[in-house]
Amino acid sequence: MSLSEHTRTCSDSVAGYITGYEPTYGRFGLRTSDGRELTVHLGESVNSQIVRNLGDAPRDTSGSTRDMLSEGRYVFVYGIFYRWDGGERIEARSITFPEERRGSYVFEHPAWWVQQATEIADFYLRGHFPDGVYDWRNFRTRLTLSGTHVPDTAGEDVRQETDTISRLVYGLSTAYLLTGEDRFLEAAESGTEYLREHMRVVDDRDGIVYWYHGIDITPSGQRKVLASEFGDDFDAIPMYEQIYALAGPTQTFRVTGDPQILSDIDRTVALFHRYFRDTERGGFFSHLDPITMDPRADTLGRNRSRKNWNSVGDHAPAYLINAYLATGRDDFAELLQETADAIVEHFPDEPNSPFVQERFHEDWSPDRTWGWQQDRAVVGHNLKIAWNLTRIRALHDKPDYADLAERIAEIMPAVGSDQQRGGWYDVVERIADPDSGAHRLVWHDRKAWWQQEQSILAYLILAGVSGDPEHRRLAREAAAFYNAFFLDYDDGGVYFNVLANGLPYLVGTERLKGSHSMAGYHALELCYLAATYTGLLINSAPLTLHFRPLPGALPGGILRVSPDLLPPGSVQLARVWVDGEPYKDFDAEALTVKLPVSSRPQRVRVEIEPVEMRLRINSDFDGMTAHIHLSGAVDRTELDKFRRGLAEALSAGPRRVEFHLSELTEMSRPAINELLFHRTKTGLDVDFVIVGCVLPDVIQALVATDAFLIDPTVRA
Repeated sequence: MSLSEHTRTCSDSVAGYITGYEPTYGRFGLRTSDGRELTVHLGESVNSQIVRNLGDAPRDTSGSTRDMLSEGRYVFVYGIFYRWDGGERIEARSITFPEERRGSYVFEHPAWWVQQATEIADFYLRGHFPDGVYDWRNFRTRLTLSGTHVPDTAGEDVRQETDTISRLVYGLSTAYLLTGEDRFLEAAESGTEYLREHMRVVDDRDGIVYWYHGIDITPSGQRKVLASEFGDDFDAIPMYEQIYALAGPTQTFRVTGDPQILSDIDRTVALFHRYFRDTERGGFFSHLDPITMDPRADTLGRNRSRKNWNSVGDHAPAYLINAYLATGRDDFAELLQETADAIVEHFPDEPNSPFVQERFHEDWSPDRTWGWQQDRAVVGHNLKIAWNLTRIRALHDKPDYADLAERIAEIMPAVGSDQQRGGWYDVVERIADPDSGAHRLVWHDRKAWWQQEQSILAYLILAGVSGDPEHRRLAREAAAFYNAFFLDYDDGGVYFNVLANGLPYLVGTERLKGSHSMAGYHALELCYLAATYTGLLINSAPLTLHFRPLPGALPGGILRVSPDLLPPGSVQLARVWVDGEPYKDFDAEALTVKLPVSSRPQRVRVEIEPVEMRLRINSDFDGMTAHIHLSGAVDRTELDKFRRGLAEALSAGPRRVEFHLSELTEMSRPAINELLFHRTKTGLDVDFVIVGCVLPDVIQALVATDAFLIDPTVRA
């Protein structure tokens, strides 16, 4: 038998932690996420790079690849796999490093997700409004890979889907929260008004609002489309479309406090209670007949008298948590508890399956024959439950919420993730294959952008709440895969799907970046909440948010600025600026600002920080002098934060740098060396000055360097 009959080759990828590098043999050991030990061989042509953000230049490290192969470092390897009976050899062709240094993941930098949000939001603005005029009559549901309107929908007959517009409005409002850039809020407000004017139905008799599936733009005007024309929901009013119609307006409401939006939220929730709610058995039906508004109508076919994940679980992330954050209202809090209780009671299915049950009949008995789902699991829905139960637990601290969230987080990696290559799968069989013991993939082994988001946010918030290092490891691995493979550096935005090995999948509707399923919602939600959880719950870093409340819009003039449902007492409001000026009338614990009376919209910038911070570093620049204020301890664990704070302050190009150290409790030798290093890199005409009261050992160490000026007022 020939050699070719014994040997099989393929290109593939593997992700894991370096266990050791052997330069003599040109190879290194790699341990995968599930603990398998592999050997990777280096060829002469291997290249490498550090993961870069959208908007950044390539970070090629090919010349120093071998020097970067330090033990414990997480890497992605793409190469040639040679397999034969009894053996395997992996030869690396490309190595991607998600860490700049061991333990320093690029996406944990405080500016990472803010920059990514800016780039993604601008991609959608350029695509839909290339002339810079936010006229939503020109919006198109479908957007190409490069960010242009699909030609066959750019003519006179155009379908605009309500949920697609709402999801984009959500993303734009979220980008404003993170950046304060006017263009994002201007587009979000005009999009919200467009939804209200063209997609909304107000029923004053019943006191409800419901939303069209979409509208068709024709030469003779607009044609409203009441019932869904999407395949799974054809000729019905699906609950999830009504839910997601609120996503964008509600996020805009968080920024502006517009009472008209709140009225729409209240009346749409009234629709849910009046027509979708099962008053006898609890939960919400998934579909209504568009004529009778009856969830039990025979015309609904397979959607008759059904409940599902979307009709019960999607309230919280799409609009309800944000509505509560903006208002603090008890009725929103009660509805959050009601939906969480229903999930905990009805969705778990162990020991039958590690995956939750997602579809139900009216009596909550499982529906395992519906359409495409049958007895299958959407991996991301399981992770979404873990994420949102952990959020709701901050409001209603029920042990059942924590138990289910932790259980899902524990069992999902082995059944829903790719433990060779990294990333999370799409749809799998809920029952394991009896021969292999694996939960078989239903259609493909591709990985969707939104399911990666659910994994990142689930494990980030669990890591922040519990402190479990395993949760943090899984969050880092998921964020590494997403940032390494989903960012489109050539055209902008993020890819819909990638192959198992991380290469983009660009076929059919999955080639699009605007569609029935994709419109900037999940990608920008990820940016916002990853920045929130990473900074406030894990890395002890402040978060800056921006609001622009309308005059007289907020009851009592109280602006609520909590970034998310976080553990009580974990964060506080540290600083506030109103129209660019420092402002002191705020409640640090309640995270509220008492706004001054104004006849115009006010720009409110807030800085939120963890209550327990080992190091606080703040700086301001007056045009000549940079003032750097330090409090707490600057030791090895806080060295990266100290380094970033110094770099940010010095980037303004000050002529004088003053260090205010009166609240410093400790400064380690590496921190002093870091300060000295920056001093030597700064021009000779820039003074580094120590001011205020300073610890005796710190002032002695600084004086010994002979590199700093000591202000005459300094006291040890």
